[in-house]
Amino acid sequence: MKKRCEWCGTDPLYIAYHDEEWGVPAHDDRHLFEMLTLEGAQAGLSWLTILKKRQNYRKAFNDFDVEIVARYSEQDIQRLLADAGIVRNRLKIESAIKNARAVLKIQEQHETLDSFFWRYVDGEPQQNVWRSMAEVPARTELSDRMSKDLKKLGFNFVGPTICYAFMQAVGMVNDHVIDCFRHQDVKKLNL
Repeated sequence: MKKRCEWCGTDPLYIAYHDEEWGVPAHDDRHLFEMLTLEGAQAGLSWLTILKKRQNYRKAFNDFDVEIVARYSEQDIQRLLADAGIVRNRLKIESAIKNARAVLKIQEQHETLDSFFWRYVDGEPQQNVWRSMAEVPARTELSDRMSKDLKKLGFNFVGPTICYAFMQAVGMVNDHVIDCFRHQDVKKLNL
């Protein structure tokens, strides 16, 4: 039996996310926007709740097409508030729209969302060597800085903890514990 980070438990969806996606460096702007949106939606909820709703989110938010989401109106907000397949929280829905608009501004200034985010780690994922999940921080100085920068640019639901979870999800940091079978696999992706 493979040794995994204990947070993924035994749910097949969680295991698949852990084994195939978490910590893998992501550079696609649409995927980065998706993960930032989902991390914000997760605030106060379990990540498994969001994973179970992920396909619904993709459908509800036009597969996270930033340009489309940025043009959402009050009518779209009402549509989303009525969608039982996503977290129906007005502030989180409005945040996704506001964040899409801020992403467009970043893309105007930095060309890609990818280049904007990856500059925080100088383009190279941080390789951590945690022995247990108890050692993994909920936030870091880097996620604090990212949070401040994003808020200045008009983003919402991007606190330091959300930013760190985002960094973990998109592979900016490798937080698989060292005895997890994915630790070395993910590390090799960056060589």
